[in-house]
Amino acid sequence: MKDRISITMLDDGIADVRLIRTDKMNALDSAMWAALADAVDQLKATAGLRVVILSGEGRAFCAGLDLSSLSNDRDPGASSAGGSLADRTKGIANNAQYAAWGWRELPVPVIAAVHGVAFGAGSQIMAAADIRIVHPDTRIAIMEMRWGLVPDVAGMALWRTQVADDVLRELIYTNREFNGLEAKMLGFATHVADDPHAKAMELAAEIANKNPHAIRGAKRLCNMLGHASDAEILQAESDEQLLVIRKPNQIEAVMAHMQKRKPNFAD
Repeated sequence: MKDRISITMLDDGIADVRLIRTDKMNALDSAMWAALADAVDQLKATAGLRVVILSGEGRAFCAGLDLSSLSNDRDPGASSAGGSLADRTKGIANNAQYAAWGWRELPVPVIAAVHGVAFGAGSQIMAAADIRIVHPDTRIAIMEMRWGLVPDVAGMALWRTQVADDVLRELIYTNREFNGLEAKMLGFATHVADDPHAKAMELAAEIANKNPHAIRGAKRLCNMLGHASDAEILQAESDEQLLVIRKPNQIEAVMAHMQKRKPNFAD
C-alpha cells in the first residue's frame, strides 16, 4: 500500500489519506485497487478516528482505470481489481466496488478533496465521500461508456442520493465531461474551492470537535436515506438518539458550548 496510498494521522483523530501514484495521475492498477481496500480496512480498525480526508497528490484526484493494466486474455467475468465481478468478496460488494463503497462503510465522515481529474472509477470513489470539495477546474466524467462499459464501481448506489435521475442518465449515456463548477450545480460536489484540501481540513477540524458518537449515529442515519422506508428511518432516529442522549459525551457537548471551550470527548 505504501507506494499507492499514504495515511497520516493528524490531531483530533483526523486521517489525511492520499492517493500517491502521481506518475500515473493516481490511475487504478491492481496494486491501487488493493491499496484502496487495505486503506479502508486499516481505517475501520483505527481507534480514535473522527474524520477522514481523501485526496490525490500530483496532478489529479484519480484518472480512473489504468487501461494498461487490462489484459486481452483475461476471463470476461474477472475484475481488474482481482476476483470475479459476480462474487461478493467484500460484504455486499466485489473488490472493485469496495474501493468506493468501503469509504461509505467507514463509521466516520469522509471528505473528498478533488482536483485535476476524477474520471470513471475516480468519479465513483469521489461519490463515496460524505462531503465532496472540488476545484472549479476539476475535470469529471462518468467515463465507462467511452469504452463500451457501464459504471460498476458502486457509483449507481452512491449517485442516487446526490444527482437528479435524468441528469445522471445523460452523463452516463454520453460520458460527457464537466467541470467542478457544474459538478456543484448538478449535485456531484458539495463545495467548490480554489484549495480543496485546505477547505477539507477546515471542515474536518470542525467535525472532529463534535460528539463522535452522535456523528457516527448521524452518518448511519444518512446512509439509510437511499433505501430505507419512512418507518425504518423514523425508528432509526429514535434508536440513535437513545444511544447518545444524556450520555457523558452529550453532556460534555453542552458544557463545552456553555463554557466556551474545546470539548473533551471520550471515544
